[in-house]
Amino acid sequence: MSRLLGGHKAHVAAIVVLQLVQAAATLLLPTVNAAIIDDGIVAGNHTVIPRLGITMAALAVIQAVAAIAAGYLAAVAAMRIGHQLRAEIFSKIQSLSSREVAAFGTQSLATRATNDTQQIQAFAVLVFTMLVAGPAMGLGGIVLALQQDLPLSAVVIVIVPLLLIIMYFIVGRLIPLYREGQEHLDRAGGILREQIMGANVIRAFVRQDHEVRRFARINSILTANNLQSALLVAGMLPLVMLVVNLSSVAVVWFGGQRIQAGLMNIGALAAFIAYILQILLAIMMAMYVLMTAPRAAVCAERIGAVLDAEPSVRDPQQPSLLLPAPAGGAQHPSAKPGVLQFKGVGFSYPGAEAPVLADISFTAVPGTTTAIVGSTGSGKSTLLNLIPRFLDPTAGTITLDGVDIRELRLETLRAAMSIVPQQSHLFSGTIADNLRMAAPDASDAELWRALETAQTMRFMSVLPLGLATPVGQGGTNLSGGQRQRLCITRALLRKVPLYLFDDSFSALDYDTDARLRQALAAELASSTVIVVAERIAAVESADRILVLDGGRLVAQGTHAELLEISPTYREIADSQLALEGRS
Repeated sequence: MSRLLGGHKAHVAAIVVLQLVQAAATLLLPTVNAAIIDDGIVAGNHTVIPRLGITMAALAVIQAVAAIAAGYLAAVAAMRIGHQLRAEIFSKIQSLSSREVAAFGTQSLATRATNDTQQIQAFAVLVFTMLVAGPAMGLGGIVLALQQDLPLSAVVIVIVPLLLIIMYFIVGRLIPLYREGQEHLDRAGGILREQIMGANVIRAFVRQDHEVRRFARINSILTANNLQSALLVAGMLPLVMLVVNLSSVAVVWFGGQRIQAGLMNIGALAAFIAYILQILLAIMMAMYVLMTAPRAAVCAERIGAVLDAEPSVRDPQQPSLLLPAPAGGAQHPSAKPGVLQFKGVGFSYPGAEAPVLADISFTAVPGTTTAIVGSTGSGKSTLLNLIPRFLDPTAGTITLDGVDIRELRLETLRAAMSIVPQQSHLFSGTIADNLRMAAPDASDAELWRALETAQTMRFMSVLPLGLATPVGQGGTNLSGGQRQRLCITRALLRKVPLYLFDDSFSALDYDTDARLRQALAAELASSTVIVVAERIAAVESADRILVLDGGRLVAQGTHAELLEISPTYREIADSQLALEGRS
């Protein structure tokens, strides 16, 4: 919190001053009112009434102005803290590797960046609003009440500890409830997200009732949790009001007896009652803050866990010096960029019984295409994700033009390659917006040329708006094949030495696939190309094919060579070529 407040010191100082002024004016009002009653009305000195009345009116105006100004500045400071938190969380998420994102969960990260931040922001408004005014009114009220009548102040000695005990028990129970509630909220959000994204699958398998029951269970748990916390919060106010009312009765009862005995003035009793109410108001303000504090504390813990997370993939402390790239290219470590080498590379997830990859060694050079094939779960995509350092190997080294990629800045490394991920993801905006993510300065002519290479002209030609055609979030208004080809187009717009295709042709028909591969071969003739694919037809023309089985490189060679030497490859090829009628 101190770090967040560092940039808002002027706001906080102004809030403190304004709240001190507000508290002082509020505390002086009962004393002036007591003087009007005792010196003006009871004593019959009517000349003091107008003067003291003007004083009271001035104090009321000062109190109102200070309260409004303090509230405005408190809201501004709280909103800026919320803005800063959201920005920091977003920036932190961008720096996390796939491993950390998976550990937190995408839905949990979204909840922490939105709902949890909103809770912190709401709590900051309360804290800033009552930062000084509450304690100042409480302590000042106690001192001034003691000055009015010391024996009657025994009521204060009884009610203040009683209210503090109520606060302690209720707030202590709220903290674990709020922590559980945020976890249940994550789960509910995750299930809802799954059901929305997988709506067609649910309908196709007629699982609507099952999914409704599944969501109903977590919804009932979340509702029960919220109900418990709401009942505790709802019960706090009646308990406080009971104590307040009983204390007011006691003050009037004992104060009346003291007035009758001539030990206390009427104005003093009126001021004492006002100060008792101010003390109780200050305690209620503190209780209201403490009621929201547990939820804010839980949210702060969750946000802190994200902000304190150390990414497993990070920039080196002393990155390697790089030579400038040729005109129009990205930075790379040598004058002949694109030599990628794996040396005994392995990868294991923490706590896993077996490695995902083990002892992978190969070299890919410019002007060649290296394909990676294997059964599902053999580690193909994991291997590809090691190259741009979405994950870091747990064994061995990967070099780009002789430089260990862990010695390069992430920005520099990733600027030297263009990637088509396995999941063809597009962003809301237009087709042109999505394509220019790879090349912000690309002209329309360059976009159309890349679209033609990616075999998208057939469907692009029927779009009335062309490049200005809107794209829904995730590209949901496009077919799978259209999304894949647009993602390939986006990758082609970057003129880099290394291109990575992660099963990027799976949604294409065989005719389009063949034409696209032919166009890519001409377009990327001088680049290093790494292709992960399930189809043998997509890789049989590759210069080298790597065969993975159980995370190990069991064979490598050309298509013809592997048919002779690799039973694993031959089994995959025979099954697919038979289906295509080519066996």
